[in-house]
Amino acid sequence: MWSHNNWQQTFYGSGTKSHERLEKYASVFHTVEGNTTFYATPSTSTVKNWLASTHDKFRFTFKLPKSITHQHMLRGCQAELNSFMSVLAPLHHRIGLWTIQLPAIFGPEHVDQLKQFCALFPKDFPIGVEVRHPAFFSKGNAERDLNAWLIEKKYDRIIMDSRPIFAARPDTEAIIDAQQKKPKVPVHAIATAQNPMVRFIGHPLENKNYDLFTPWLSKLPEWIKQGRQPYVMIHTADNIVAPELAASLYRQLQSNIKLPDLNTFPASKGSTQIQMF
Repeated sequence: MWSHNNWQQTFYGSGTKSHERLEKYASVFHTVEGNTTFYATPSTSTVKNWLASTHDKFRFTFKLPKSITHQHMLRGCQAELNSFMSVLAPLHHRIGLWTIQLPAIFGPEHVDQLKQFCALFPKDFPIGVEVRHPAFFSKGNAERDLNAWLIEKKYDRIIMDSRPIFAARPDTEAIIDAQQKKPKVPVHAIATAQNPMVRFIGHPLENKNYDLFTPWLSKLPEWIKQGRQPYVMIHTADNIVAPELAASLYRQLQSNIKLPDLNTFPASKGSTQIQMF
């Protein structure tokens, strides 16, 4: 996300208007996971505003509507997909991944539906697939066949790293809610195409995140050296300190590979230090 009311003081600055948030967000971070499209297709005017608020190096990763992925399970959705893509057309050149987030009931018996659905996309559209069915994490035939097909088609497998949030004590409403909604699946750090995407769901205690992020400090540079462009999305249970955690983990990553510095948060212009928590 790029719009959270609790970020007004800590990230944006108190005078920031709601329509100015995306532009300020894009002045710091390079990409965003557009979760809003999962729930509703934006208006044409909204898409034009998103275009005007970002720059050519910024990348959106938009989730496909849940009506397509969850309600229809990818069946009979060509007209709805075409309509969705038509509305988002002004942003096609700024898409990092079109993400297909599938429900846990979408198992190996449904893979043919996924293959037929993905065939509806133009060949140059970057596609990321997030599966949640246990069979795709068992290292058996179902997972091997899925990974082989993704590699063949050059589609990315989205990686959910929910270890931090499930390592937290369920002692707040936000943590309990996150543990109920986020999938508890093994982390299989495989790159099946050029844009592996990691969704890291942070622990409420700062030091726990550093410990659990450590494997990514070697895996992400490895992918980058292979010529891939990974996407890393940082969440927390309530996302209140997600920008701070993202900036902090980015600086950790800079210790392992040369990356450009992030700009300071708009709310802290003139400050050289971004404080975590």
